[in-house]
Amino acid sequence: MTTTRVLGRSGIEVSAIGMGCWAIGGPFFGGDGEPYGWGEVDDDESVRTVHQALDLGVTLFDTSSNYGAGHSERILGRALAGRRDQVVIASKWGHTFDESRRLMLGTDSSPDYLVRCLDGVLDRLRTDYLDLYQLHLNDLPVDDALALVDTLEDLVTKGKIRAYGWSTDHPAKAEAFAKAGTHCAAIQHDQSVLNDNADMIAVCEAQDLASLARGPLAMGLLTGKYHGRTTATAADDVRTLSPEWLPWFDKGIASPEWTRRVDQLRAALTADGRTLAQGALGWLMARSPAIVSIPGARTPAQAMENFATLAKGPLPADAMAEIDRLR
Repeated sequence: MTTTRVLGRSGIEVSAIGMGCWAIGGPFFGGDGEPYGWGEVDDDESVRTVHQALDLGVTLFDTSSNYGAGHSERILGRALAGRRDQVVIASKWGHTFDESRRLMLGTDSSPDYLVRCLDGVLDRLRTDYLDLYQLHLNDLPVDDALALVDTLEDLVTKGKIRAYGWSTDHPAKAEAFAKAGTHCAAIQHDQSVLNDNADMIAVCEAQDLASLARGPLAMGLLTGKYHGRTTATAADDVRTLSPEWLPWFDKGIASPEWTRRVDQLRAALTADGRTLAQGALGWLMARSPAIVSIPGARTPAQAMENFATLAKGPLPADAMAEIDRLR
């Protein structure tokens, strides 16, 4: 069974499922106090979670400069100490923040900030290079994104990054960005059995890009543990804020519309003895060889469940056919 994939045209080999590190950043907030983290975390447990992922074969870890206003990168750097040569680290830039106050301040799409932010990323991660550096501004005009390509290529030449990409849900923008730069290797976008961005997958396959599937478990909805809950997620959890781009929850309560949809797919996703989450991740493994999903985890138990999918492999063809029928 193949448990590794290639990170697009970079040629970098990674585990077929990586670990998303948003949650281990802990709480952080917008200027008006709105939450953008996943609630309180125990940093020692976060380190154990990363180690559990490593033990299960995970080699790709995806974070961002603003997750926890830099805290996620610090914890990941601590967890990977002495193991840098065993892993592939992806991070992102575009948001400005105040680490001491755990605040997001705004955005900056300038080439100058791209370079300055990278210096902070490398310091927090305790490394002198980054494998994948991703633009973290989903809706940035494509001309502004293209203006960054020369700077990114220069960083590749200098050995500070190995490849770059864009976290965006817009296929046309992704295609233009990929065509503009030799070392563009990945597009990170929302992708799950509940939200199949087929046009983006087609771009990634045609342009030899990795499709980094963020939200592969629909912000936890596809674990099943929020079904029937009447108590909202914590006040410092982004799901309580329920921004427009997060349809799965309404003020911290799982959306009845979407829980019904999950229940319609449950039997097919779990037919071969997987948990619901493992079925959702197996669906992504089977959906396209370009896809590398990046589910989050903030406890060793969550890591054990999610990354055991590497051993289980893609969802079987009959289950995929049944899901196609239901969808």
